[in-house]
Amino acid sequence: MSTRNVTVVGGGLAGLVSSIAAAELGASVTVHEAHRRLGGRARATTGEFVANHGPHALYADGTLWQWLRERDLLVPVAKPQLRGLRLRHQGGARRTPPLALTRGFAALRHDAPVDVDFRTWMTGLAGDEAAALLSSACGVFAFDHDPGRLSAAFVAERARRAFKVPPAARFVVGGWTALVTRLAERARAMGVRIAAASPVDELPTGPVIVATGLRAARRLLGDDTLRATGTSTALADLGLVHHDRDPYVVADLDEAGWVERFSAPDPSLAPAGYSLVQAQLGARPGEALEAAVGRIERMLDETFPAWRDRVVWRRRSLVTEETGALDLPGTTWRDRPAIDRGDGVYLAGDMVAAPGLLAEVAAASAVEAARLAVTHPAVGPRPVARA
Repeated sequence: MSTRNVTVVGGGLAGLVSSIAAAELGASVTVHEAHRRLGGRARATTGEFVANHGPHALYADGTLWQWLRERDLLVPVAKPQLRGLRLRHQGGARRTPPLALTRGFAALRHDAPVDVDFRTWMTGLAGDEAAALLSSACGVFAFDHDPGRLSAAFVAERARRAFKVPPAARFVVGGWTALVTRLAERARAMGVRIAAASPVDELPTGPVIVATGLRAARRLLGDDTLRATGTSTALADLGLVHHDRDPYVVADLDEAGWVERFSAPDPSLAPAGYSLVQAQLGARPGEALEAAVGRIERMLDETFPAWRDRVVWRRRSLVTEETGALDLPGTTWRDRPAIDRGDGVYLAGDMVAAPGLLAEVAAASAVEAARLAVTHPAVGPRPVARA
């Protein structure tokens, strides 16, 4: 067992998981979080409507779920509903999938290549229409304006899990703040010191795990290579007066968007008689917030009856480099920014070199970063990084 001092920069999911993993190995751990609240992108809003920062889900067939369960850290979760699905197709809503989309799902059983984009690969198996429809359906996990441009192997692997029947997705009851709170409680119980409102401007001495987004890590490490695909995503959250005809989920087969009424499986997210709806849509290159949200609103016009007259709360944003990992043709997770940055510095987060779906990447990289930080030879003072 080690008695090494490990510093973690960032109190989001990756930071909290890495702090627990390092403490399990005997390290003395300090976490610095720049904001007053822990959680990073796993924070949820406070108030009558509890909205995560974009759609969030745990997958019961994944590594993060297993890691949490082994430590009795799972919080109450809700299963997705199996009714209320709508498909936006050719400017309208339908309940049944187009035949071409069904062909596309069937084609997912084939092994997908790394060096070909998903649309090209799927076109060869199921035709142009199936490739276009299935590429758009994959917006649910890609958050990109054109998931079909990504590596076929990357998209196919995630599509098989995201569209699994019965669904493996689970939703944290009360929003992901509940999971963040559980992780923070465990970390503190293990002796981890957590300092909120404690920004770090230069790397401290000794092993350090940088568990921030790539943009913040780029500044802190002075390393301009820490970049993702640059994808931007429009997010629109709505509190609506409940309507019995509202769908549970809208899969946008026209523009790769996704809408989900999260209060359907978890009523605690909205007051009685109201619904919490969260929508996402990959922004086109150079597209402004107003234009991207306008496209989301047109999607809602076609699928949610008279939604504009029922709005009582709303939030919208355009975020960049917050999609989680995306692999372009010719690349895999091994080609993302490496966890080990040298000289006792380690990177953890959902865009670094670790396998998994969405938050699983953050957790897997956090566990590996903790292992390396505890076992790495001693390091001395570092020069101040300059951006």
